Amino acid sequence: MKILVIGGGGREHAIVRKIKESPKAEKIYCAPGNGGISRDADCVDIPVTDIDGVVRFAKENRIDLVFVAPDDPLAAGMVDALESAGIRAFGPRANAAVIESSKVFSKDLMKRYHIPTAGYEVFDDPHRVLDYIRQNDRYPIVIKADGLALGKGVIIAADYNEARDAVRTIMEDKVFGASGNRVVVEEFITGPEVSVLAFTDGKCIRPMVSSKDHKRALDGDKGLNTGGMGTISPNPYYSEEMAQLCMKTIFLPTMEAMNREGRTFKGCLYFGLMLTKDGPKVIEYNARFGDPETQVVLPRLKTDFVEILEAVMDERLESQPIEWSRETSACVVMASGGYPGKYAKGIEITGLDENGQLAGATVYHAGTLFKDHKFYTNGGRVLGVTALGNTLDEALEKTYASVEKICFDGAHYRRDIGK
Repeated sequence: MKILVIGGGGREHAIVRKIKESPKAEKIYCAPGNGGISRDADCVDIPVTDIDGVVRFAKENRIDLVFVAPDDPLAAGMVDALESAGIRAFGPRANAAVIESSKVFSKDLMKRYHIPTAGYEVFDDPHRVLDYIRQNDRYPIVIKADGLALGKGVIIAADYNEARDAVRTIMEDKVFGASGNRVVVEEFITGPEVSVLAFTDGKCIRPMVSSKDHKRALDGDKGLNTGGMGTISPNPYYSEEMAQLCMKTIFLPTMEAMNREGRTFKGCLYFGLMLTKDGPKVIEYNARFGDPETQVVLPRLKTDFVEILEAVMDERLESQPIEWSRETSACVVMASGGYPGKYAKGIEITGLDENGQLAGATVYHAGTLFKDHKFYTNGGRVLGVTALGNTLDEALEKTYASVEKICFDGAHYRRDIGK
């Protein structure tokens, strides 16, 4: 098969490397890809949002399967366009991807079908939001932009002043563009967070192994929220009993709710959960593989990845065996100095071999450029260094030993992932 992966980050590198293990994958392309991905696939200079360009390339090169990984092209209908052109694609159609692209839709869906989530209200007028927050007078409070916002459209306000600033930032300054036309104001809930990705073909849902993401930039969960500074799998808080409860109260009801809405979801459905004292609740849905969760989940997959993708597209997931390694995996993200704020690009990376790898770990490239046989930084999150072990401590020991061998000026990473 000729397979095209859409995207250019660490998640896509993990997807490309897992596809590469399949004997079914004869040729792999990635659009646009990055420096590290270029060592594992042919990179094609097409932006992820160029739907016409992707369809044209897929037709001209007789691509057998397109894997649409990022949120923007899914929300914009790339899968719909590919299928209309007779090209098989993995990922939800736009009318199902709305479960991520509109927080208002997803919260209303959960309310309608009694799927446990935090209490909330929706507003499209900044004055009405602030009146509500003032009258409610309970903090902290969570304020979310309705649409896609690069994973940064959620602000937790500790008091009224912070809430007012958040509303101004989202709704008046429009830092997230039209995504901030409406906001969801949500009660603040607490408990361990769990990420569960699940394959679903609309008839059957098969959760993958669990993971735990570390969002804050600095050790001790301090600093700004980021796209993710590291992950571990499995999540130590997610027991077998909890998994069964989530299947019954969240996973199956979500799949069935989408079917009843006429929005059958086929692809990877991501559940961001919080295990509260009142039971598990949904914080958010994503319509795709998470980043950097994919970098710890896919290394534990033992079954041929391409066979699973085909089973999802053909709606025969129920009969597809899926086997997972019992090992633990850990990923530490090496980021550019200043991330998630301003940072420099084009800094040389040393310590990697000519394929951008390192013995004892797998290095997933998130923001790199390969030029003149050297790797350079080209993004905020630069590398995701991942290792497997029989225990969490062993996986972390291998990961951090590898991180210490890689250098670039300004590099920063958390030293407490998995702790």
